[in-house]
Amino acid sequence: MQSELNGCTRAAIAGLGLSELEKLLQEHSDIEPFRAKQIYGWIAKGASCFREMKNIPKALQNILTKDFNFFSCDVQTANTGGNAQKIVLKLNDGCKIESVLLEDGKNRMTACLSTQAGCPAGCVFCKTGSVKFARNLDYTEIVEQYLHLRQRAGKSEINTKHIIDNIVVMGMGEPLLNLCNLRKAVSVFNDPKGLNFSLRRITVSTCGIAEGLFDIARNGPFFRLALSLPTADESLRNKLMPVTIKNPLSKIKEALAMYQQKGGGRVTLEVVLLGGVNTHGKDALSIAKFAEGLNAVVNLIPWNPIDDFKFEGKLLTRPEKKEIENFTAMLEKNSVKVTTRLHKGRSVMGACGQLG
Repeated sequence: MQSELNGCTRAAIAGLGLSELEKLLQEHSDIEPFRAKQIYGWIAKGASCFREMKNIPKALQNILTKDFNFFSCDVQTANTGGNAQKIVLKLNDGCKIESVLLEDGKNRMTACLSTQAGCPAGCVFCKTGSVKFARNLDYTEIVEQYLHLRQRAGKSEINTKHIIDNIVVMGMGEPLLNLCNLRKAVSVFNDPKGLNFSLRRITVSTCGIAEGLFDIARNGPFFRLALSLPTADESLRNKLMPVTIKNPLSKIKEALAMYQQKGGGRVTLEVVLLGGVNTHGKDALSIAKFAEGLNAVVNLIPWNPIDDFKFEGKLLTRPEKKEIENFTAMLEKNSVKVTTRLHKGRSVMGACGQLG
């Protein structure tokens, strides 16, 4: 990515894959080819500027600092609350995105990343869906979110250990509408010469884009998949998630089955529960029916409040405890494995559906 600094356009290097970094540095006559691997390795280990790269000569550090930007985007604001930190990143064209660092009770950290500035899906229960879609993120901008969050994860020194345990692509945007850049970002995360993240520790959440799911099933990579499925009642689903009108559940299930046949693992069905809207027995039965034949677990997500959000003229509300219990019981009665998501990130408006 190119970024602006003091009126000059300079390339940023932090989010690049190794081959792209090698190509970029080849254009600079003062940088030996082998330096690209060194720089790439330092970024993977946690360096946040050229000065931290100890086996790079000071003269070369000066050249790199003069001719390149380290990051293409800057942290504009950062909010910390409870077990979460949310950062707002300003991109080089002025667009803003949000990313979240979550910590659980066992001191495990998860980076929640965005793939688009805004979102075209328009889900009625999601804050991001109300934000005007601006553009897809470049793969380097996806990777940079992780690097910025890693700096905020409390690292005391550069090392080869993972400070952040998991990556979830559940932030702003629909990942499968930016599949090319998602794939490139995942390849950087997964690169054994770099960040070396196992695909089992990367989860991508989608509203259900059939074309993208079939593409992943045929061509990989086989990261973990999560499907946002507030209901498997097609009519209600289309009202809650307009993007699904062109992505019928029959095609989605076919694609998920192919994904698992080709080597993909268990799928998570993410059910955002909206008080009085999709919490009825028939909604639970529709989910159970959809899950038949799939290796799947249902993750119930009681809706995280957003002011003045309505559906069919009525304010959306969190479900009552009894609604959640009855929904869970109905799924379990139909032999569906069920979990309930903890309310991580709400203190900084960084929980599921609150970004934007």
